[in-house]
Amino acid sequence: MVTRLNTSPRPPGAADEYQQFKAFLQEACGILLGDNKQYLVKSRLRKIMEEQNVDSLGQLVQELKKISSKALKETVVDAMTTNETLWFRDNHPFRILSDIILPEFSEKNSMKPARIWSAACSTGQEPYSMTMIADEFKRKNPGKLRGGVQIVATDISQTVLENAKSGEYEMLAIGRGLSKDRLNAYFSELDTGAWKIKPELRRLIDFRLLNLLDRYSVLGKFDVIFCRNVLIYFSAELKLDILSRMRQVLNPGGYLVLGASESLNGLSDKYEMVQCRPGIIYRAI
Repeated sequence: MVTRLNTSPRPPGAADEYQQFKAFLQEACGILLGDNKQYLVKSRLRKIMEEQNVDSLGQLVQELKKISSKALKETVVDAMTTNETLWFRDNHPFRILSDIILPEFSEKNSMKPARIWSAACSTGQEPYSMTMIADEFKRKNPGKLRGGVQIVATDISQTVLENAKSGEYEMLAIGRGLSKDRLNAYFSELDTGAWKIKPELRRLIDFRLLNLLDRYSVLGKFDVIFCRNVLIYFSAELKLDILSRMRQVLNPGGYLVLGASESLNGLSDKYEMVQCRPGIIYRAI
């Protein structure tokens, strides 16, 4: 009797398909998923998979590899992007902006606008918080910061950018870190019960779609970069690449502000640490 071995490829199992999706997501936007995020992926992609009439992650990845899948890729990346944000999140970075960075900039550049990049701006709370800080600084220091601020706010998600551009927030979102005084000073209440940022603050911000894997030179040069609570989703190698390229668009002596749980290692030739007690920022060398 002749025994025949089955040499046909083994159908990919759920674990293999998850690895395929991990590889797609990292290549598409840099996000590095852990090996225990299958439930998160499944829950966030369930609706998309139903709409695409696919039964598995493997089938979805095959669809994503097609030339015509640009819109699907954007939808999937959008679904997998975490858009958790607050007004004046962690507080001390904004205190540092008000008490250290803006005063120093004003002394050196009396008429020049301070250019600030809010990377991964989500639904806009971070850049709008910056505009409030700048306005409060100018009111407290007449004649300072005469050039004002110019803020470029970027995100990979078109959906959250559209929300940010509108400058409209429901009361639930307003209540997350925004004081009543600032609400009354910088927002107008709409008939719907939502609140809208005042136009004099909105026009200070240029919202742009940007993948942090793309080139930054199109944004111009900056005096300050806020890149907070996003690098934790990237590999160590990709973090170094992103931070190195950010240094290229940061003016000498400009500042990089990272998230509370993020640090800068291996780039001592490009940045120097500045202790602010509390908080740490990095000055471009």
